[in-house]
Amino acid sequence: MSEPVSVTGMVIKAFDHSEYDKRLMILTREIGKITVFAKGVKRQGSRFMASCEPLSFGNFKLFEGRSAYNLSEAEILNYFEGIRLDMENMVYASFFCDMAEYCTRENVDCSEILKLLYRSMQALLTDKLSNDLICPVFQLKLIMLNGEYPGAEKEDARLLGTVDAIRYIERSEIKDLFSFRVTDEIREELISIASKRRQVFIPSGLKSLEVIRDLGYNI
Repeated sequence: MSEPVSVTGMVIKAFDHSEYDKRLMILTREIGKITVFAKGVKRQGSRFMASCEPLSFGNFKLFEGRSAYNLSEAEILNYFEGIRLDMENMVYASFFCDMAEYCTRENVDCSEILKLLYRSMQALLTDKLSNDLICPVFQLKLIMLNGEYPGAEKEDARLLGTVDAIRYIERSEIKDLFSFRVTDEIREELISIASKRRQVFIPSGLKSLEVIRDLGYNI
């Protein structure tokens, strides 16, 4: 048997694989996005049941199989329960996970994207921040990390404050990303710019995006 692999990451997707098993997609700091099978996790009393839910962040011990990994141990450091208990937060969190999944590849470094995802989940739980500001900031930073952003000077922004905000997003460390405030007018312009960039970056729609729109959120 191969040696176990230890990783730190977040479950971004979970699918039923069989009657008792699940297939997980985990964004990890060490080896990028990976597919992990959690055998027997759907059995009553399984110690891994909560660990295999989307948004679960922690340390995972895995064994490498031929085409995927198998879950051996899990130590969850943050379940983000506050997000799960709030429908709006959960919808936005699902959208962030969809975006992260789209722009990452199997076994390719995504440590910065993982940091962005984690920091954005923290931001959703902060009362001082509105979700309709967190969302465009997340999208723009993700596109920037992916090397697909043309620069603030390329945007058709009406307000100087919008350009300043975009430059801040571009230059700031992820830990400081949500440390600024904007007026309602600048926020609306950021939403519009992020939407246009997303449509170029992701030509096809995401299911979570449709849910957000159906619920009437501005994105």
